[in-house]
Amino acid sequence: MKNRIGFILGAVFACTVSALAGNAKDLKLTSPNGVHTVLFQQKQISPEVNEVHYQVTYKGIPVVEKSRAGLGVDNRIWEMALGVRNLKQPACWMDNLEVDSVTTLPGVDNTWQPFYGERSTVRDNYNAATMHLSKKDGSGYRFDIEVRAYDEGVAFRYFFPEHPKAIFHKVVADLTEYTFPEGTMAWTEQWAQAHFEHLAIDDIKRPVERALTLELPGGVWAALTDADVDDWCLTKYLASDKKENTLTSVMYSPVDVVTYYATPWKIIMAADKPGELLEHNTIIENLNPPCEIADAAAWVKPGKIMRETTITTEGAIATIDFCAAHHIPYMLFDWLWYLPCTSHDGDATKVVDKLDMPRVVAYGKEKGVGIWVYVNQHALMKQARELFPILRQWGIVGVKSGFVQYASHRWATWLHDLVRLAAENHLMMNIHDEFRPSGFSRTYPNLLTQEGICGNEEFPDATHNTILPFTRMINGAADYTICYFDKRLKTTHAHQLAASLVFYSPLQTIFWYDKPSFYHGEPEVEWFENLQTVFDDTKVLNGTPGKNVTMARRKGQEWFLGAMTNNEGSEEEIPLDFLDKNKVYLASVYTDGGEKVKTRTQVECSYLLVDASMTMKFDLKPSGGAAVRFVPVEAKEAKGFKKYKGKIL
Repeated sequence: MKNRIGFILGAVFACTVSALAGNAKDLKLTSPNGVHTVLFQQKQISPEVNEVHYQVTYKGIPVVEKSRAGLGVDNRIWEMALGVRNLKQPACWMDNLEVDSVTTLPGVDNTWQPFYGERSTVRDNYNAATMHLSKKDGSGYRFDIEVRAYDEGVAFRYFFPEHPKAIFHKVVADLTEYTFPEGTMAWTEQWAQAHFEHLAIDDIKRPVERALTLELPGGVWAALTDADVDDWCLTKYLASDKKENTLTSVMYSPVDVVTYYATPWKIIMAADKPGELLEHNTIIENLNPPCEIADAAAWVKPGKIMRETTITTEGAIATIDFCAAHHIPYMLFDWLWYLPCTSHDGDATKVVDKLDMPRVVAYGKEKGVGIWVYVNQHALMKQARELFPILRQWGIVGVKSGFVQYASHRWATWLHDLVRLAAENHLMMNIHDEFRPSGFSRTYPNLLTQEGICGNEEFPDATHNTILPFTRMINGAADYTICYFDKRLKTTHAHQLAASLVFYSPLQTIFWYDKPSFYHGEPEVEWFENLQTVFDDTKVLNGTPGKNVTMARRKGQEWFLGAMTNNEGSEEEIPLDFLDKNKVYLASVYTDGGEKVKTRTQVECSYLLVDASMTMKFDLKPSGGAAVRFVPVEAKEAKGFKKYKGKIL
């Protein structure tokens, strides 16, 4: 926790230095370009009760109306242990806090380069202020609310300055509420791998996940999420039973902290279009500490990965050959490479007899294919400190953790510390099951990706897939696990091609349930060969949850486009004005061709010349999609290809 404390101390120092800026009791903050405004105020509800409230507007439009802020704290045990036994206990710990002052901090405007991501440069531009509160009962308690206003959204967190008697703080409740305009609808899921429900705020009767995407009356879109959550518990949202159109915060478990201490950031984003919420998700990265792995560039390498399903030496050799031939730099041994893999009796230092791990790792190195292994939580709990150095000695490059606990404070800190331990051993990680990202990969980029999504292991339908970009993907990378050849798919193959671009993951899993023998020379596999997993720019061109999505991502001079529709299909017109206006591009187009295409996948491949002035037209079949790769070409290279003339593809 030293790094986190150091980060917080810096913030505390900045607040202290600027504390003379003023003593106003209200905190009002506007983003640099006036897009978002947030107001924090304390009101006396009764002679013995003070409440802190806040509200947020977007371009002058109410997003979060007057709502409560604060935490519930129960320190009675620690107070008695330290001899503070006669302290009067208010009904709520926040009740007798009083605002002392508000500090306005200098605005920040800088750019930085992430280790990898959906864009190569991130702008960090915000205005900041802190509300300082304390108790006047001799207890020594102080409480700060740190606020940042970005054009992308508003963020705030609670901060406990150091207590003079070093009293531990037991946080038992998050009192933060979110009151929305009447008629607001939310895209909800009850757990990270669940399907979605479209509900009014008052109909959210069970806690739901973040990011929570909302459509406000009048057309404004919003999202609730968090950042920097490595030392906290899972927090969800639930309809209030006391106040209409209001969500309450639900903590999975109490959180024990030692001051200094800052809670995770709470984020409220608003935009004109749902795609802008995804485009603005750099706010999450900005609210996390910078990279703490000094030599990350030497061994953290994003890329594509294929699962080996036979768990045999011969199967692994064949899969490595396939990976090498199709520009896939990693291969994964999922469960069953050690036994029993779902029991405390399992030993992940011992490989099953049918798998010669040294031979496989050596052959992979020869072919330029790194080996990842799955390890269940049981083995990680029991032997991670022993296991990780052994895996590194074997030449393993990454660990996929399976069925890990996450929701409670204990397990959340354990899991993030596991990522730190992996970094010490130069191991990359992919966390599976319920874990949702909150920007920790900025600080520890060896955490390449995570599941926390209802992906292809569950074989969701196309409508579900069109919801994900505007909800789950706001949080960050997701291991959706593309299953390209599997007969259980509920979407077309062109839809799957598009999904591999739309669902961003620095470690992009393709051919999840597949074997090299499933490949019969399908020409569209060249899409996967050329697909990148780290990008310089990302644009959401259009889309609405549950209906459709079109995204474009750039790597160098090349652009990749993915379009997905729902179960009903759609007609799409996509202007190509994101392309360089001074270049001609060869567009490799992959669409659902139907029975006229004589392959199992029925993907039609077209190669056409385009430029930024054109609009491409697609008739996307039900549950279908389209994928396009744009490569700049010179006049000599363009010969032999036809110019796109507006035909529906």
